Amino acid sequence: MMFSPLLRYWAAALCALLAMTLAAQAHAGIVLSSTRVIYPATDKEVSLQVHNTGTSEILAQSWLEAGSETSSASPLFAITPSLARMAGNARQLIRIIYSGEGLASDRESVLWLNVQEIPQTGRENELQIAIRQRIKLFYRPQGLTEDPLKAAQSLQWQLREGQLEVVNPGPYHVSMIKLMATHQGQVVLQEDSRMLAPKSRMQLPLKASSRNAPVDLAFISINDFGAQEPYRAKVSGDRSTLASKADPRSD
Repeated sequence: MMFSPLLRYWAAALCALLAMTLAAQAHAGIVLSSTRVIYPATDKEVSLQVHNTGTSEILAQSWLEAGSETSSASPLFAITPSLARMAGNARQLIRIIYSGEGLASDRESVLWLNVQEIPQTGRENELQIAIRQRIKLFYRPQGLTEDPLKAAQSLQWQLREGQLEVVNPGPYHVSMIKLMATHQGQVVLQEDSRMLAPKSRMQLPLKASSRNAPVDLAFISINDFGAQEPYRAKVSGDRSTLASKADPRSD
């Protein structure tokens, strides 16, 4: 069977792409043991396990980035090891140690923990993909008496000048996904994800058609364990409303 030059070109390109894809799959990447890290001030350190799920040797580099409340994370924390050589299918424990000063004492602080794999030099025509995992680290000072698992329930929702306003009076961050407000079955607000800082407020514009009419609010909160908890509320007027936990089976 004779193949045209164009067909042979595309066949060769497809084979090359398949080879690179298989190489990338063989390399796999790193997996962290948690989707978030909670650091209570009473603990001297916290740890996280990194798993190299691939068959090739890699270097795993770890570092912290400042959140919105902090100007720099480097002097405040030590990470050990910050650079680790990992064989295929190996696991490595990353320890995080706080210096003891520099963060707020009356509320939770958030930082970003980055763990990035640095692939070893590959063979010719082998695709190398550097994968970085980025998760939140929440530092909790001593003396916070509120229950962090009830932080989402304490949010105060109200309508104000065509916007949905939410106030977080507590000391903990509240992470939300799939935030939606509807009016008479029509979606007037939709957000993929939001995080509300402690003792702060946030205003979310509604579609003009809803104005200050009552809205049905629904969102999912992410708790300390990474679990998703659905909440519902009927928000009307400028009166503050608290959301209640919903039956997950109703989503």
